[in-house]
Amino acid sequence: MLAKEKKFTQTREQLAQRRRKLPWVKVEKEYVFDGPAGRETLSDLFEKKSQLIVYHFMFGPGWKQGCRGCSFWADHYDGMIVHLNHRDVSFVAVSRGPLAETKPFKKRMGWSFKWVSSFRNDFNYDLNVSFRPEDTKGGGVLYNYEKTKMDATDREGISVFYQDKRGNIFHTYSTFARGIDMVNPTYQFLDLVPKGRDEHGRGQFWVRHHDRYPD
Repeated sequence: MLAKEKKFTQTREQLAQRRRKLPWVKVEKEYVFDGPAGRETLSDLFEKKSQLIVYHFMFGPGWKQGCRGCSFWADHYDGMIVHLNHRDVSFVAVSRGPLAETKPFKKRMGWSFKWVSSFRNDFNYDLNVSFRPEDTKGGGVLYNYEKTKMDATDREGISVFYQDKRGNIFHTYSTFARGIDMVNPTYQFLDLVPKGRDEHGRGQFWVRHHDRYPD
């Protein structure tokens, strides 16, 4: 088992190296978000860092609360941000939901990470994590790098960006669906225990918002 685990670790490191060598795509469109301090551009979200991680949080306009799965992931974010910042990385969650709708939920959850709204721009649509009605009614939408039928208006994902010294911004990587699994520490710990995730093909049927678990 130790030999297999070492091989897995080496393969994972090799995959990470290949990921960093993927071609970058220059971001030509100007995106302006609604943030805690007012209107902010994509460049502003870097907060003087050269690298930016965006978590695409499923919270559409009119929703009363955020996605349970995204909330499960988000419960892990606050503690890591100080460490990311010291490695030249900024972190932000982005949702289509207006701030007036996401802020009460964020307060309820007790989170402090930065969360902005793309309600006024096409950011979510351009990154293939949100879908207009006319798109979902057609033959399928582009999600997770393939054409697929979609009955949701918003999906989860992570996107990474780099900003050079001249202010040029590049989209360097995105991952979706099970691709975000690797950044959920609870799942990684569950994989170590005898019963594992204990989901039996039913996905996150057991997950609740952390204030909604029974005593």
